Amino acid sequence: MIMLQRAHVDEICAHAREANPAECCGLIGGEDVERARSVYRLSNVAADPLVAYEAAPEELFAAQRLMRERGEQLLGIYHSHPRSRDPLPSETDVRLAYYPSAVYFIIGLSAGCAHLRAFRISEREGHWERVEYMVAGGE
Repeated sequence: MIMLQRAHVDEICAHAREANPAECCGLIGGEDVERARSVYRLSNVAADPLVAYEAAPEELFAAQRLMRERGEQLLGIYHSHPRSRDPLPSETDVRLAYYPSAVYFIIGLSAGCAHLRAFRISEREGHWERVEYMVAGGE
């Protein structure tokens, strides 16, 4: 189970709200497979960012390089579904889930409320399952 700090959740939700009505995207890095340490905002360069996300390649590589320098590993990938109240992975999300060890976080923004959900997605097997996460600090 991944543990996020309240500041990580706030950062991810702020990114989603700032990008709205487009989808946002980013990475979550951590010291071990359970404790998140950093959020890396990435630019969405998808052809239609209102319904898809694609991280800017140069930013993706830079974030991964910074993670290595900090001794972090990729724990999670996040993006938003701006018009969803209870976000679920789309067919495209499943098809493009190239990091099977990562947890995929999806932020739904319907009615202005941010709802964060987490999933394990298997592109190879073509399915997903919901996973639990914890938030430490605040609230």
